[in-house]
Amino acid sequence: MTDQAPRALPRSLFAFAIFYGGMVCIAGVLANKQVALGPLAVEAGIFAFLMLVTTSSAVAELHGRDAANRLVLLGFVPLIVSTLLALLVLQLPAAHDMPADRQSAFATIMGSTPRIWIGGIMAYGVSVSLNVWIFSRLKAREGAKLVWFRAGIASILSQIVDTLIFITVAFWGVFPADDFQNLLIGQTIAKIVLSAVLVPWLIYGFVALGRRLDSTA
Repeated sequence: MTDQAPRALPRSLFAFAIFYGGMVCIAGVLANKQVALGPLAVEAGIFAFLMLVTTSSAVAELHGRDAANRLVLLGFVPLIVSTLLALLVLQLPAAHDMPADRQSAFATIMGSTPRIWIGGIMAYGVSVSLNVWIFSRLKAREGAKLVWFRAGIASILSQIVDTLIFITVAFWGVFPADDFQNLLIGQTIAKIVLSAVLVPWLIYGFVALGRRLDSTA
């Protein structure tokens, strides 16, 4: 009986997994700033989230739905660990020579309420999994064609669900009803527009990069 050599992990899958883990961690940090894009106001975490949905779609295109679902599932590891580390660091005493303004700024950025942490984790799991499912179903229907269309539709629909979950869990009851409704509608419109404009271009770049990485393996 001979030992079988372990199956090599595709180079593109390895690279995308590392990139994906980084985007999972940075999305929550970027979300602390709202940016103005013309008439649209959107939390900056959307840019990292668009990288997540594009990466998961590219993995589904190159390596199949099962691989993309495993990527999404493994993304919970850096997301939860980074959250726990942030909570731990917030509880540790600051060094005596650390300026008070830096301490305050760090606490403001990293000290999200439990509802925001929970909302972010829930929104991530549901929306990115939905993105993979929609992208894969459209691929089964359309074949290998129209990758830009499949990625754009999957991103738009998953962004709507992401916004509904996160805003509701994090801010329901925090703001007056009118303000909550405006926040929900405004964020949804902004994310739909960004998904429609950016994702169809990004997916071609990610898929092309993945194929190039695998062809040079």
